[in-house]
Amino acid sequence: MAQRVTTQLLLLLVGVAAVWAARSRTELLNVCMDAKHHKEKPSPEDELHKQCSPWKKNSCCSTNTSQEAHKDISYLYRFNWNHCGHMTPACKRHFIQDTCLYECSPNLGPWIQEVNQSWRKERILDVPLCKEDCQQWWEDCRTSYTCKSNWHQGWDWTSGYNRCPAGAACLPFHFHFPTPAALCSEIWTHSYQASNYSRGSGRCIQMWFDPAQGNPNEEVARFYAMAMSAGALPRGVEPLLLSLALMLQLGLLGLAPFTL
Repeated sequence: MAQRVTTQLLLLLVGVAAVWAARSRTELLNVCMDAKHHKEKPSPEDELHKQCSPWKKNSCCSTNTSQEAHKDISYLYRFNWNHCGHMTPACKRHFIQDTCLYECSPNLGPWIQEVNQSWRKERILDVPLCKEDCQQWWEDCRTSYTCKSNWHQGWDWTSGYNRCPAGAACLPFHFHFPTPAALCSEIWTHSYQASNYSRGSGRCIQMWFDPAQGNPNEEVARFYAMAMSAGALPRGVEPLLLSLALMLQLGLLGLAPFTL
C-alpha cells in the first residue's frame, strides 16, 4: 500500500543523508594529493604563473611550482617534451595546462587513489576530462611526434631526463593515440578518461576555464563526491538518498507531501 510521506519527514531524511555524506566527503572536497610537489592544504597563491593562474584563489601548487610547470626539463620531473624533436607550441600548451591541473587543482579529491611509489603516495585515476578538452588536445598535437603511448614509464633516464628507449621510433601523435579518448586515457596511465559530457555540464573536469566566471570544477567535484559518499551508506539506503540529492539539485523536489 502506498505510503504518504510528509514534508517534515522528507526533510529529516534529507538531513540524515547530508550527515552521512559529510562523513565520507570531508576528504574528497578541497584537498591536495600527497605527491611530490603538492602543498599539504589548498590556499590562495596570488602570483601563480601564466596558465596556472586560474587556480590562484585556491591552489595546491606554489608559485615556484607554477613557474616550473612552464619550463622544458624543469626540476619538477625532469621531463623533456621535445623527446622526438620540437613539440609545437599549440601542442605543448596542453601539457602545461595538464601539469597545472594536476599540481594546482583542489578539486580532484573524488579520483585520488593511494599508490606505493617512491615519489608520491597518491595519484589520480580516471578523472573525467570534458570531451572538448580531450578533442582539442588531440587535434593540436597531431603534427607533433612521440615514441611512446604511456609516458609514465619505459623511458631511458640515463642522461638525467627522459629519452626514447632503444628501438622506439618517433612517429606522429595519432599513431600512438588514434583517438582523443586514447590520448586522454593512455598517456598518463589512466589518470584521465575522456568524458562524454561537455564543458559547463557540471559532470566533467575542465582543464581550461575562465577564473572570472568561477571554478566550474568545484561543482563537478561536489557531484561525484556525493555519488561516492552514497556508496558508503548502509545497504539499501544509498539509492534513495542519492536520488533525493539529485532531485534537489535538479530542482524537481517541491515542499508538498508526495506518495512513495
